[in-house]
Amino acid sequence: MGWWDPNLAVAGLLVGLVVGLTGMGGGALMTPILVFFFGVSPLAAVSSDVVASFFMKPIGGIVHLRRGTVHLAMVTWLCLGSVPGAFTGVLLLRLFGDGAGVQDFLLVALGAILVVASGAMAAKSYLKLRERERRRGRPEAPEPDLSSVPVRRLATVLVGAAGGLIVGMTSVGAGSIMIVCLLLLYPTIKVGQLVGTDLVQAVPLVASASLGHILFGDFTLGLTGSIVVGAIPGVWIGARVSSRSPGSLVRRALAVIMLASGTKLLGASTGMVLIVTGTAITVGAAAWAWMRVRHGEAPFVWQQRRRPPRRRPSGADALSPFIPH
Repeated sequence: MGWWDPNLAVAGLLVGLVVGLTGMGGGALMTPILVFFFGVSPLAAVSSDVVASFFMKPIGGIVHLRRGTVHLAMVTWLCLGSVPGAFTGVLLLRLFGDGAGVQDFLLVALGAILVVASGAMAAKSYLKLRERERRRGRPEAPEPDLSSVPVRRLATVLVGAAGGLIVGMTSVGAGSIMIVCLLLLYPTIKVGQLVGTDLVQAVPLVASASLGHILFGDFTLGLTGSIVVGAIPGVWIGARVSSRSPGSLVRRALAVIMLASGTKLLGASTGMVLIVTGTAITVGAAAWAWMRVRHGEAPFVWQQRRRPPRRRPSGADALSPFIPH
């Protein structure tokens, strides 16, 4: 493969747009795209996608650092687990060899992680709804001083190690799974602050995984270069329009795509994939509407600001438009 493949660049552009719009990693999309639509072997897809992610991750991290929504101490303890975990994940892949065994293992591992990550995204949405309900009716409190929140060191290192291992082996961003774990560990910290913390620690994590795949994986310069050519402008455009885009809708669609891709990678037939996806959409929509009604919100009506009722003019006020001033 040469330095330039326009089809791969277009795929990288689309994945970069999703990353910029949602702040989520692109591994959950890029790796299945490479396997299903471009016929790339699973190991080559994982290696190239990890290295390409290294060029996309810093963008979201820089934004959150400038906003002050990063717990730097937590980043340190997460990296103590995630950086060696990511490199170890690549070494474990190496133990399977270079033949059909490692390719088959990766297909199953990718499918399982995508299904788990899809469920984690649904769990994160539920936890965010609970957080919003808990804050409802209370005066808007300032965001907590992150430096004053103590770090649960051992648990945080373990979360980082597990997330790094997953990224090193599958390239699928463990952001959704790690965020759910961090939400349970740190319920007093807002979701946006945990997202910023996770994005910053993901930079050294992906750097470690990239080094491992360059040394021991099936890294292909032309494949990775074509992805990066499209992904970088895609991330930039997506980040620029994210404030005016339906990011939550994109996340829901991404969760369904991850579920479908994971089910297919696990060996399900096309009919079974359609059944699983349709069931997930139906159950998810019903659960979302039920939770919105339970928390006193109209599920299918655009929320608008309530305006005070117009007072019907009377007496001289009714004639004021016709009275010269």
